[in-house]
Amino acid sequence: MSKRDYYEVLGVSKSASESEIKKAYRQMALKYHPDKNPGDKDAEEKFKEAAEAYEILSNADKKQRYDQFGHAGVGGAAGANGYHMSMDDIFSQFGDIFGDAFGGAFGGFGGFGRSGQRRRRVNRGSNLRVKVKLSLKEIAQGAEKKIKVNKYISCNSCNGTGSKGGTSYSTCSTCHGTGQVTRVTNTFLGQMQTSSSCPTCGGEGQTIVNKCPSCAGDGIIKGEEVITIKIPAGVENGMQLSMSRKGNAGARGGVPGDLIILIEEEESEHFERDGKNLLHDVFISFTDASLGSTVEIPTIDGKARIKITPGTQAGKVLRLKGKGLPSLNSYGNGDLLININVWTPKSLTKEEKEILEKLGKSPNFIPDPTARDKSFFSRMREYFTQ
Repeated sequence: MSKRDYYEVLGVSKSASESEIKKAYRQMALKYHPDKNPGDKDAEEKFKEAAEAYEILSNADKKQRYDQFGHAGVGGAAGANGYHMSMDDIFSQFGDIFGDAFGGAFGGFGGFGRSGQRRRRVNRGSNLRVKVKLSLKEIAQGAEKKIKVNKYISCNSCNGTGSKGGTSYSTCSTCHGTGQVTRVTNTFLGQMQTSSSCPTCGGEGQTIVNKCPSCAGDGIIKGEEVITIKIPAGVENGMQLSMSRKGNAGARGGVPGDLIILIEEEESEHFERDGKNLLHDVFISFTDASLGSTVEIPTIDGKARIKITPGTQAGKVLRLKGKGLPSLNSYGNGDLLININVWTPKSLTKEEKEILEKLGKSPNFIPDPTARDKSFFSRMREYFTQ
């Protein structure tokens, strides 16, 4: 099942401001919150769907990619249509958006549960960026690439917990499990109270009793992973795709970051790209231009033969419909535009010179300025305004 448009999910327009998007998400999240809809799987899916939409639209970089390339720009490389966020992910990232709703509790998911006991904060790993080079043929057909990525991975010795011999934690003695420390300072205006993340436990509220010697308690180590990337057809140079949870692993069982794939288009030997269209230069002889001929040209998926009509002028543009590139967000392919160039020989034999001198005196070989063919750029403008 394909994903719904993120703007449609939140019920906002593409021109909605950051505050409007946040307000719309809060309304959707409160409506479908698990505490208000216990056991309702449909409400749970809508709750996750709204969180995924907000994750993209509240991030300026992801929103720009989504506006330009749709779902493919923020998750299409993963080739998945399912939701990527768990309940812990949602409340660890967006829990503060609920404010005092549900009595300041988040239904036992992240933050403070109904019992008032604080659960460990879910750490999120950092994003990674990689470049993937593609030929025009790969762009036309789509591609699957396997790349080896150096990254932080979950520690095998402790299964990412950071604890030696199991998940053994104790309440932080500095913040007493709250994850926050409060400081009161005296100013000329009176006392001022400030809160910040606990420096001892990093805001988690708990500390590890016996740290894993392999990862020093972080739960992550340097490693590598072979990742399969599915590139959709029609991508463009400089476009960024995103694979959810393929970045650096999160500390102590946290959520991995994303893998950002930057598309780099390789230079083609035969074509120049202009959006969906491809441009190709063909060189023919003076006799072929005068008498007509057929010429074999390369295409993205093979070869084709084109007919050169007698009297073809240099700079004429021929068009092969549908032989260009596909568009990422629309149907149909662009065209292959063939620019005709007439080759003039650089050296002639004595006999060839004599023949051309005789031909040059014929009225048919004297250029007529009033019948001058339009320039290449003029015809290109006409083509693109059709």
